[in-house]
Amino acid sequence: MLKSSDLIIPDWPAPANIKALQTTRAGGISLAPYDTLNLGSHVKDNPLHVAHNRQLLNQFLPSEPVWLNQIHGIHVVDAANTNCDPNADAGFTTRKNVVCVTMTADCLPVLLCDTAGTVVASIHAGWRSLCDGVIEATVAKLPVKSNQLMAWFGPAIGPQAFEVGSEVRAQFIAKDIQAEVAFKPHGDKWLGDIYQIATQRLTKLGISQIYGGGLCTYTDNEKFFSFRRDGDTGRMATMIWFA
Repeated sequence: MLKSSDLIIPDWPAPANIKALQTTRAGGISLAPYDTLNLGSHVKDNPLHVAHNRQLLNQFLPSEPVWLNQIHGIHVVDAANTNCDPNADAGFTTRKNVVCVTMTADCLPVLLCDTAGTVVASIHAGWRSLCDGVIEATVAKLPVKSNQLMAWFGPAIGPQAFEVGSEVRAQFIAKDIQAEVAFKPHGDKWLGDIYQIATQRLTKLGISQIYGGGLCTYTDNEKFFSFRRDGDTGRMATMIWFA
């Protein structure tokens, strides 16, 4: 049975009406290799187990999350006015008790809220979407100035584990030259720091209040799913709403 101790509550100075939760792999009923709280319906897990896991999660939420069909792009949807499972990698809302959610298993989940507690967003920043500008696309959709926003990073693959080829590094640098410092040589490949790149992108937008980070999905097998580590695996959820 899913317990509050199985969840991570973001530690950031968000307004009191802002609520957010990060799941781990614990507390569900899925069997290996999706054990146990897999929330992704697009993996090869038993659909009944996924549905039960989502039902377990709902006890901590004001409404069913607005699940996305994440496609590693930069499309952003208004979570209060969208169809079921839209093709998108970020959702936002200005309506109370609408739960924005992103699912990950190495990619970087980013939560946004404003200092007045009137808008929230959840972003799936996989390397492709991060590179192509999903953070920028999301901020552009929000009806507040970017300097009124704060961000929280959920667990993602850490800089000691995110190995990429020169072509991936080159794509990031082509978008923003400062990304060069986020890559360290590793044999004939590179180790990339997606936390650092996301911080660079947020800072460039005028967002200076940035929290979270430092949790590595790849190295913490006990707590997190990791696609790069395991291949077939589950998905965690990062959720935000306001009351």
